[in-house]
Amino acid sequence: MYRFLLSRQWVILTLVSLLLIPTMIRLGFWQMHRYDERTARNQLVSDALTAAAVPVERLTTPGHTVTRDERYRSVTATGSFDTAREVVVRRRVNADETVGFHVLTPFVLTDGAVLLVDRGWIPADAASQTAFPKVPAPPGGRLTVTGRLMPDETTAASGIKDLKGLPDRQVMLINSEQEARRLGARVLGGYIAQTAPEPKGDTPELVGRPGSEDAALNYAYAIQWWLFSAGVPIGWVVLVRREARDRSQAAARETEQAEPATV
Repeated sequence: MYRFLLSRQWVILTLVSLLLIPTMIRLGFWQMHRYDERTARNQLVSDALTAAAVPVERLTTPGHTVTRDERYRSVTATGSFDTAREVVVRRRVNADETVGFHVLTPFVLTDGAVLLVDRGWIPADAASQTAFPKVPAPPGGRLTVTGRLMPDETTAASGIKDLKGLPDRQVMLINSEQEARRLGARVLGGYIAQTAPEPKGDTPELVGRPGSEDAALNYAYAIQWWLFSAGVPIGWVVLVRREARDRSQAAARETEQAEPATV
């Protein structure tokens, strides 16, 4: 009855089914791995955002690489803004996905070292893309700023190409090594996304808090792949039984047609 399983069509179908089962199981485990990664990342971000602010010098120094554990930590710094050497970061969007600039201002600390401060987003409202946009001035004099510590941006990590030949005082990436060369100063590794004091008139628009990655979706995908893997052998059995039944019914009809009519 089941000799048809030896046919070329059914051998191929069976081999494909046997290949799909472990593949789907592995995809399920891969999604669980992604779930664990995203859950850990969300917890790390949550811990960093809720931790008490510390002086920036405790977490970074000139040439330091900001680590995963240090990212998003709230830090404070005391000094003054150096607006004369301020730059803008091109092709940045705000919460409404509107393209503009981020304002990157050197903040000179009391010991002479420089901290890069991302003061937030401004619209691209200049007469041309080559013109330096109108940037609201930060508070003058000595003050204390608070922000979230961020690692240097790189093309590999961000996908943003570090284009050359840009207009004056415009950059593509926020990178402390590049800024140290431009400024000729001791620049602390990484930068901060300013959270306080809030700008007058709400401009520049402060960079929003990082969102949580949807870890639950990966968990659902894992369950889905495992259900698919369980469904493959069930589907194979259903198809085999249907094929056997159809062949049996076809053979019965042929037998009836071959028998002579009763006189």
